[in-house]
Amino acid sequence: MKIHIDIDCFFVSAARIIEPYLEGKPVAIGGRSDTKIFASHAKNQTVSFVNSGSFVPTFYKAYEKKDDDIEAFQDEDGRLRGILTTSSYEARAYGVKTAMSIKEALRLCPELIIKAPNMTFYQELSHKLHQFLSLKIPLVEQASIDEFYGDLSGWIEDEEIPSFITSLRDEIHKELHLPVSIGAAPTRYIAKLATTYAKPFGCKTITLDNFDRFVNPIRVEKFSGIGKKMQHKLSQARIFTLGELRKHRDLLESWGSYAAELYKRVNGEADTPIKTIHKRKSIGISRTFDPIYSRDEIKRRVHILARHLSFAIFKLKVIPTVFHLSIHYEMNQKSHKNISLAESFTEQKFDALCLRMFFEADIHKRLHVIRLSIYCSSFTRDSKKELSLIGFAEEEKMRILTDSTQNLRSKYGIGIIKFASEL
Repeated sequence: MKIHIDIDCFFVSAARIIEPYLEGKPVAIGGRSDTKIFASHAKNQTVSFVNSGSFVPTFYKAYEKKDDDIEAFQDEDGRLRGILTTSSYEARAYGVKTAMSIKEALRLCPELIIKAPNMTFYQELSHKLHQFLSLKIPLVEQASIDEFYGDLSGWIEDEEIPSFITSLRDEIHKELHLPVSIGAAPTRYIAKLATTYAKPFGCKTITLDNFDRFVNPIRVEKFSGIGKKMQHKLSQARIFTLGELRKHRDLLESWGSYAAELYKRVNGEADTPIKTIHKRKSIGISRTFDPIYSRDEIKRRVHILARHLSFAIFKLKVIPTVFHLSIHYEMNQKSHKNISLAESFTEQKFDALCLRMFFEADIHKRLHVIRLSIYCSSFTRDSKKELSLIGFAEEEKMRILTDSTQNLRSKYGIGIIKFASEL
């Protein structure tokens, strides 16, 4: 049997540990793209490679305690900006949802308490929970900052699993003050589904005896992996529940390998082993900002993003070979550029490459830019690409210079050394 452990309203639960008075009140954690990274007086960013993803950035500022956290989401003109990354169940009762704008959330719930994110504390709590689970379960996989999988096969008898996961939930709450919900099932996919229906602070075990009774009535959009496109396709086929989906194996298989695998997951036939170690496959940085027309200012921001991303790449000790830059314009226009390059990595070369990608991607020169994103992938430690030896001696000198720069930034901050073009 596999189990899925999910921290209930994690960021809010973490805030309640620090400030117990928040318990039982409508609370939400705000988030905002850190455009202050582009300011000449920008404070140094913290870099973390652990569990980055949705609402968990690789680069973030250290938490600053203020009397009123709402100030963190006001711009220079006093306008309220940003979205919600998490909301408490008390807030959800008012219709407040994740990814909703802070302004809209306060309209729905004027009593809503908005707290600034404290990523360092979230990472610390997540690490403690991972360590705790590792003492209780032989195989533990961390899927995200607030989500874990465990394999109980050969460790706990199936009939003892309901009492085991209930005790585990209670121990986590006692030791770490974190409310979690736990689902157990023959596969990780059904265990995750069970957790959804165990929330909040609940446990649910799915066995072969109650599998059909649990799975069949659930709407297809509730199953992880069924996105909007697949929902639309299923809707056109008059398939609205997982039970109806399970009756159409031939149809799903005719839609291709992804749909065929999806059918097996829903039917409890497919599973994936627990992976205790995940290798990072890519890394990126992006920022959304108020519309900017000046290409000189946009280029300056490309340099700044390249500097931060270069620092992170050297921290990872990898050499990327695929590079991607995308531009989001006003009026919902987009453009991007991809480049594959199997050469040694230096900050200077990467900066020039990012600028080149920007020039080639900027096809709507009359439009204002509202977002820049740079991503790198296909690290040579994982790919079969070999590095070019052309210009190796010159690049070796550049690498030594980059190493010295990296050491200074690690000690004094990413902003201690900048390109003149950033100023």
